[in-house]
Amino acid sequence: MKLRRRARTTRAEPVVALIDVVFFLLVFFMLVARLDATAPFQVTPPVAGSGRDMPGGGVTISVARDGALAVNGRPAGPDWMDRVRYAAAADQVDLIRVNADAGTPLRHVLPLFSALEAAQLAEVVLVVTPEPVR
Repeated sequence: MKLRRRARTTRAEPVVALIDVVFFLLVFFMLVARLDATAPFQVTPPVAGSGRDMPGGGVTISVARDGALAVNGRPAGPDWMDRVRYAAAADQVDLIRVNADAGTPLRHVLPLFSALEAAQLAEVVLVVTPEPVR
């Protein structure tokens, strides 16, 4: 009697190892990703001598040196207030951050604060860089 050997079947690779790799990549990119709205232009906030830590969240309005505005990282034109209202209502926020460049003339920043104060949407704060510790 002749016995036949079974043909070898290749074992499939375990999927669990692939899931672990994907999970580690997901965690890595979440840690290195910036979860805050960034302006489409360069903004260097002014240095403050005093102040307190700002809470996270809220709507971010960025102001460039030439007065260009961005709301939550997207360029804004004359309809910037409508965008702020929509973003504040959609996210149900109680904080609006103004991230103005240190070299921005006050003629671009003060009307912005006046309009936001008149709209009474939320608390308005100016983003600043803390003074370096010596």
